[in-house]
Amino acid sequence: MTRKLVVSVYISLDGVVQDPVGMENSGLGNWVGPYSRGPEGDEIMRQELWAADIALMGRTTYEGFAAVWPTLDDPAGFARRLNGMPKYVASTTLQQADWSNTTVLARDVAGEVRRMKDDGGGDILVYGSAGLVHSLLPHGLVDQVHMLIYPTVLGRGTRLFPADYAARFDLRDLRQLGSGMVHAVYASSVG
Repeated sequence: MTRKLVVSVYISLDGVVQDPVGMENSGLGNWVGPYSRGPEGDEIMRQELWAADIALMGRTTYEGFAAVWPTLDDPAGFARRLNGMPKYVASTTLQQADWSNTTVLARDVAGEVRRMKDDGGGDILVYGSAGLVHSLLPHGLVDQVHMLIYPTVLGRGTRLFPADYAARFDLRDLRQLGSGMVHAVYASSVG
């Protein structure tokens, strides 16, 4: 059975996924900071991470995560889980990845992802990484999109879907979380 590729994003009401915690110096600031997903949201994130056995990310997301996660001490074990699993970073500019268990994919990312999916196993989890997601969508490689929707409008920034992309998705789950947030799971109608 093939693996699922799951994209997990923090997203604003107007579809922006760029710089949710303010680490990219985008000028958008920490737009998730005022909100709490609550215990139910934490459990959703835990289930999502534990269903995966590969993490895939773009360079910007990788650099942000690699600066924090290797030394993060969290009682819930999120850091231990993510640090221990194989991680792949799609980048033509990153020369080496210092975070343990990380491999740089410099060429034919879509082909490499297709091979990973065909190998079977747990989910391939993509956190954020809009540029990477934009490159995978036209190849039909995204199986599900998990959106943690924040009740804020940013007015600018990188959006999850590129302007010229069109597709149908089916709603699989919808839950209201703390601070007026919503978690939505959509499955691709492709295939």
